[in-house]
Amino acid sequence: MVTEHHTENKVGVSVRMSGSPAYPDVQELSGLIRDALYAAGVGHNNRQAPFSEIIDEGATVLLKPNWVLHENYGGHGMDCLVTHPNFILAVLGEVLKAKPGRVVIGDAPIQECHFETLVPPEWREMIVAKSDCPVDILDLRRTILRDGDLSLGQDQDVRSLERYVLFDLGKASLLEPVSDPESRFRITCYDPDRLAEKHGPGCHQYLLAKEPFEADVIINLPKLKTHKKGGITAALKNLVGLNGNKEYLPHHRLGGSKEGGDCYPGTSQVKKMAEYCLDEANRRIGTAGCQKWLKSARYLLKAQNLLGNPEIEGGWHGNDTVWRMALDLNRILLYGTIDGAISDMQQRTIFSLTDAVIAGEGNGPLAPMPVPLGAVTFSSNSAFADWVHASLMGFDPLKIPMIREAFQGFPYRLTTLAPGDCQIICNGRSLAIDELRDKFGREFVPASGWQGHIEWRG
Repeated sequence: MVTEHHTENKVGVSVRMSGSPAYPDVQELSGLIRDALYAAGVGHNNRQAPFSEIIDEGATVLLKPNWVLHENYGGHGMDCLVTHPNFILAVLGEVLKAKPGRVVIGDAPIQECHFETLVPPEWREMIVAKSDCPVDILDLRRTILRDGDLSLGQDQDVRSLERYVLFDLGKASLLEPVSDPESRFRITCYDPDRLAEKHGPGCHQYLLAKEPFEADVIINLPKLKTHKKGGITAALKNLVGLNGNKEYLPHHRLGGSKEGGDCYPGTSQVKKMAEYCLDEANRRIGTAGCQKWLKSARYLLKAQNLLGNPEIEGGWHGNDTVWRMALDLNRILLYGTIDGAISDMQQRTIFSLTDAVIAGEGNGPLAPMPVPLGAVTFSSNSAFADWVHASLMGFDPLKIPMIREAFQGFPYRLTTLAPGDCQIICNGRSLAIDELRDKFGREFVPASGWQGHIEWRG
């Protein structure tokens, strides 16, 4: 129990019922946030300053937004791509009422993100000016791609290694059952040989920023949207952004599903050749050879596009890797200690306050289309939060491995409760999951590789 009225299986939801999106009005956003906390049982002693029930005066608070990228690759704007700046501002305003000693706002975007464009200096200056305690706004990456071009190479070790903690889950990793000596793990635009050094049978390393282990309170601020590799991204997946080097993060496994991989269904000789070219390109990042191998891969994928599905990097419902990696990170963040050990006892609670005022559908996470859902959710358990999120999107959470498996009984559990224990309070009413979906949800378009596989069928 976090407070007298809140338990981990209770999810508070506040929904704006009409009108234009609330983002321009920070006061209205603040009201939605307070209502979501109150619905979840936080703020019953002080509704105007609900965070004072979970943040002690003088505490260090970490806010973890979704700052994945500085542009929507689908051209559909930023509102459905990242946690909205005004949403962060509204959350900060509510947090400051609890009189923390320090606030940290940070994320590790993908390597091609232009952080100065995404989080401009004038916004940072405004945040600091509005705060009555120190506020640090951090880019948690250690590797940044030069001008978004693989052939130009990467700036390595941008942030000191001393600001990270190395964990090794070993055989306790959820990736262990799909590990093999052939080093099949892959992540887009990273050297596969470096990934093989971090993940293989009996070895599963993650490099996390120290900030969550130094914080007294962690408030996760996801953007609700679809995800081509994970089905959705929200409370569980958003925590991946606390890892400093992406080459510690397997996202898929080389090859088709008929040959031990999960990059695409079945098998394909053309795709196997394209995978080989991509591996060679990624081994040569920062050289002229990188561009040569990339051109070969693009030629093969263009030919494959004429034959059918061009997917080659795990963007489909058969991806059996990314959910394991994401849940590993959630386990570390709950049970990990600042010296890199994993305790048998849970070390901290992670609160999730989700920006679903405008959510994202279609080919997220980098090219979503906007859906005006008008919702904010709050929970102290990411598994229960995402059970609700999938339902608001018109998806069956049991068909999304990241959510379904989050309730399983592996070591370092995320919860000992079952999905059926979920309690939902929305706009002042207790609702069953079906009622929430019918009254307040939408029928989101899944990412292309998930269409026809995760929609709720009743």
